[in-house]
Amino acid sequence: MKNLKVFTVSTWLIMILFPSCKQSQMEVTTDIEVPVGVTEVSTADIEEFINTTGTVNAMKEATLNSEISGEYRLQVNPATGRKYAIGDRVKAGATIIRLEDEEYYNGLRLKSKEVDYEISKQEYEKQQSLYEKGGATLRELKNAEINLINTEYDIEAGKINLAKMSVNAPFTGVISDLTYFTEGSQIPNGTELVKVIDYDALYLETNLPEKYYGNIEQGFKVYITSYTNPGDTLIGQITQISPQIDPESRTFKCFVEVNNSKRILLPGMFVRADMVVNSSEQTIVIPRDIIITFNRQQMVYVVDKGVAKARFITTGLENDAQIEVTTGLEVGESIVSKGFETLRNDSKVRIIR
Repeated sequence: MKNLKVFTVSTWLIMILFPSCKQSQMEVTTDIEVPVGVTEVSTADIEEFINTTGTVNAMKEATLNSEISGEYRLQVNPATGRKYAIGDRVKAGATIIRLEDEEYYNGLRLKSKEVDYEISKQEYEKQQSLYEKGGATLRELKNAEINLINTEYDIEAGKINLAKMSVNAPFTGVISDLTYFTEGSQIPNGTELVKVIDYDALYLETNLPEKYYGNIEQGFKVYITSYTNPGDTLIGQITQISPQIDPESRTFKCFVEVNNSKRILLPGMFVRADMVVNSSEQTIVIPRDIIITFNRQQMVYVVDKGVAKARFITTGLENDAQIEVTTGLEVGESIVSKGFETLRNDSKVRIIR
């Protein structure tokens, strides 16, 4: 009986102490303040994108070949005082290379054609005067006019053929390639000589999945970012959209033009294109990565008087970094942006700066 009594007393003491310890432990846990970072709810503009990639190319590009055979003469760049080289800027019409061929030049007979033109012009004026006085027939006048026109054509043809002796820049741009030839060497007709580009404006040709066909229009803004220099982003716009879907790839072709006046991008660069398909101005926007999904609903924690309150929200537009909140938050409220992973509703928090 004595042993039974001792056991009964011991059991009673344990039953009293254990709940007391458990209650004390729960109170300590409840009083722990979870360190969190917060951000204030504010309004901003947000844009929604379709992301794609591609290679940018110069809007103007010309490869110039020799149109006649002749001796190669690389010309001097007046801007540098030395012969043209790769990377030099050239003005429209500037002669980069000359092909000399004395026999070809003499065969043009430019001076004699100019004399023929003067004679033909005088004869036409004479016949016109005689016709007005009745001293010449209409046929004689028309024959003189035909002869004048033919001499004009001969002079124009001669000038066109003379221009073939010079390789001129078709537009203001940069020499991107210049085939090396020894000065004075004989160059055959059809030889590739020089390549000129103007990359102040670039274009991007890309193929988009057919599901996006109804989402984009001409004139939509596009952000162009180089993978080489991700800090530099240029703004372009959609200029052409193909009305045809490729039956094999299930994509459609889209063209984007980019203003590259500061020459940040180079032709041939691989870039990322973010096409703006929707936007909203001065709406509540929060970081996308702080949203928690709970029972298929979206939720954030709002800090109120040192306590984190779970708040369900509805969202609208979104991109890689941000998301629009249409209901559930008010401007000026503080939401948890760091440390929310371990929070529960009504958790006490300590804001860290």
